[in-house]
Amino acid sequence: MIYVIAAALVLFNTFCLLLVLLRLPGVWLMVFCTGLVAWWQWDEGMFSPWTLAAILLLAFISEVLELIAGAAGTRQMGGSRWGAFVALFGAIGGAVAGTVLIPIPPLGSIIGAIGGAALAAWVAELIIGRKMHEAMRSGAGAGIGTLAGMLVKLGIGALVWFIIAVAAFWP
Repeated sequence: MIYVIAAALVLFNTFCLLLVLLRLPGVWLMVFCTGLVAWWQWDEGMFSPWTLAAILLLAFISEVLELIAGAAGTRQMGGSRWGAFVALFGAIGGAVAGTVLIPIPPLGSIIGAIGGAALAAWVAELIIGRKMHEAMRSGAGAGIGTLAGMLVKLGIGALVWFIIAVAAFWP
């Protein structure tokens, strides 16, 4: 029975990993569901507290790095702190808009997040009085940073998925 539960968890976590591409909290869903299974199967020793702590820490790190990457891209290309801050919200709004306007999962969300971050940083830089080419550089940096953050989060999510899959079948 434990292998059926492990297989179901790994299958569900695969779905959760794909949610990361839609900018949804797929890594956190993996951690949460694994925690529930660990609690439910605690007597079976399916997951150690160390495994649970490791995936929790990795999930936290993935969120921090994703947020920092978009802002860092803006700042790296000469953008202001205001532009970096606004780019964070632009990425979220763009992901939602992209999902609706380009209904090809996960492509619409990815394009929307990158475009939303770039557009938001560009507009923010123009509002504070930057020249057009400076604002465009900042917007490009925000878009590139957002993409980099998404890839980092996906990579860490894949690592979390792998840790859970190994621990589920080989406790």
